[in-house]
Amino acid sequence: MSITNIASMALRHLPAETAHEITIAALKAGLGPVQRAGDDPVLRTQFCGLDLPNPIGLAAGFDKNSEVGAAMIRAGFGWAECGTVTPLAQDGNPRPRLFRLSEDGAVINRMGFNNAGLEVFARNFHAQKKSAGALGANIGANKTSKDRIGDYVTGLKRLWGLPAWFTINISSPNTPGLRELQGGDALEELLGRIMETRAALCGDGPNPPFFLKLAPDIHEAQIVQISDATCKYGIDGLIISNTTIERPDSLQSHYRGETGGLSGRPLFDRSTKVLSDFHSATKGRLILIGAGGITTGDDAYDKIRAGASAVQLYTALALHGPSLIRKIKARLADRLRADGFSSVGAAVGRD
Repeated sequence: MSITNIASMALRHLPAETAHEITIAALKAGLGPVQRAGDDPVLRTQFCGLDLPNPIGLAAGFDKNSEVGAAMIRAGFGWAECGTVTPLAQDGNPRPRLFRLSEDGAVINRMGFNNAGLEVFARNFHAQKKSAGALGANIGANKTSKDRIGDYVTGLKRLWGLPAWFTINISSPNTPGLRELQGGDALEELLGRIMETRAALCGDGPNPPFFLKLAPDIHEAQIVQISDATCKYGIDGLIISNTTIERPDSLQSHYRGETGGLSGRPLFDRSTKVLSDFHSATKGRLILIGAGGITTGDDAYDKIRAGASAVQLYTALALHGPSLIRKIKARLADRLRADGFSSVGAAVGRD
């Protein structure tokens, strides 16, 4: 067993947020794992102008202040999303606010977009970008903002030219009212202002893809409406999904009653069903990113066959350690070849 995995096991005996803070500090000190060999060529993934060595991405939430995304790519991720960042620094919700449901392969969090704000994020991102592969920015709104859509515009303007893509996070359950932006007139206004800002910023220069991160707790009519609206305004893709506020009856942990968003294994079936429904509703007009409950290479493959061009994970990494990345990639490559696919793209949506 490697020293990295021994350390990872030791961290699991600490409170979840304390363990995360120690992990970030260790990565900043250069103590993280490094993948020496290149990825299997069958895993190379291309979409929206991104050319990735593999489709396994680090989801937002791990690297809130853009301090260690480059280290995570060195550890084996094909791409990494930093954030969520809000215009102003905020402390988030009171502790404890992060709970491991180890028996269920899950986590509940009610972090509340705790981060150091745009200025710190931008400085860190600029420094990381010099030594990293594909890094993106996940932007959000401050809890006390009187113009939440304006917060997204502010984030775009301050970070423009830095990330390889932007993700507009309107699906966290831990900022009251934020999910209201996922539908109706609020969604139309959001998309209109976001894409107006994009057009003004890009000019003749680079035009990074824009993704919208959605909740799994939506019904069929919302899926149709969101699909139509995002296609209408020219959003490049959807990340499906964020955490759920639902609590399956199968949960065993004594933390199951904690408020916040549930992630990890219990989210897999629901998020994959919503992903598949969006694949049907969008009919290939949008790129879809699969997130929620990915623990194995088989899980990643199921997301891809359901319509995902790439995937993201975070909870499984926290529960199982960094060696998980290598295992997921090896199994995914085996599954692709066994089914006769020469690339990830060839398998997208085959179910």
